Amino acid sequence: MNILHMKYAVEVARVGSLSQAAQNLILAQPNLSRSIKELEAEIGIKIFERSTKGMLLTPEGEEFIGYAKEILNHIDHVDKIYKTGAAKKQKFSISVPRACYISEAFAEFTKSIPDTQVEIFYKETNSQRTISNILNSDYKLGIIRYAENYDKYFKSMLEEKELVYEMIAEFSYRLIMSRDCPLAQKENITFDDLEDYIRIAHADPYVPSLSMAKVVREELPDNVKRCIYIFERASQFDLLSKNNQTFMWVSPAPEDVLEKYNLVQRKCESNTKIYKDILIYKNGYKLTELDKKFITELCLSRRRNLK
Repeated sequence: MNILHMKYAVEVARVGSLSQAAQNLILAQPNLSRSIKELEAEIGIKIFERSTKGMLLTPEGEEFIGYAKEILNHIDHVDKIYKTGAAKKQKFSISVPRACYISEAFAEFTKSIPDTQVEIFYKETNSQRTISNILNSDYKLGIIRYAENYDKYFKSMLEEKELVYEMIAEFSYRLIMSRDCPLAQKENITFDDLEDYIRIAHADPYVPSLSMAKVVREELPDNVKRCIYIFERASQFDLLSKNNQTFMWVSPAPEDVLEKYNLVQRKCESNTKIYKDILIYKNGYKLTELDKKFITELCLSRRRNLK
């Protein structure tokens, strides 16, 4: 399809007159009329009705002109970017598990955002949604978390979906609780010690193919009678700091976060399971400068906090 003819048709539709459009386009009227007829023949519809009142759009023509305007706007945008040297908008997008060391890395990363057009998307979610965001949405990076015993399952799935994966961190879960919690006074905490307390947990399953209930039983002991499931991190800190009967399993948390919410962090000698945080992205995707800056901050935060 001739883009120039499309531009002519849009101008005719705007002014409703061949003669006025020809004048605006600095084009002979017979040549303009011939161009419109050639366009109509090419797309197989009648765009205009010729009348004494001027050039009137047909219903099909009105629809076509709407599409034509969108196409021409996109072309103008491309011209501005690549011909006039206008700045191209930079984008960064990532889906991650809810983890303090990752959010700390993200906060540090935002300090280096360039003084140009930038859009940044940061979503905290479960592994299943993270993989879906990369495969089906416009997210470029993701971090998934799983227990070491699921390593073979996840690697096989990621390879099948043609996703690149790199290990970011490996750790054992810690317990966090209020400084006023009786558990905070214990030097050695066991699973049995937790039985009468309230567990705070994120309600997302860790393994996509398993139900949440089964995952909870397999991932951590289910001897705790009371559990509160939440979906975002703000509530967890309010609950932990205000209710000294609550605790939570987390990846090692930064000291400043613990201080802010009057929390303490403890190891559990009964919990020896290892977890992995894995960076993923589509095979063939080329990391941008923003991606590389975030990964650098992520590695620095891991060294500071996951000792």
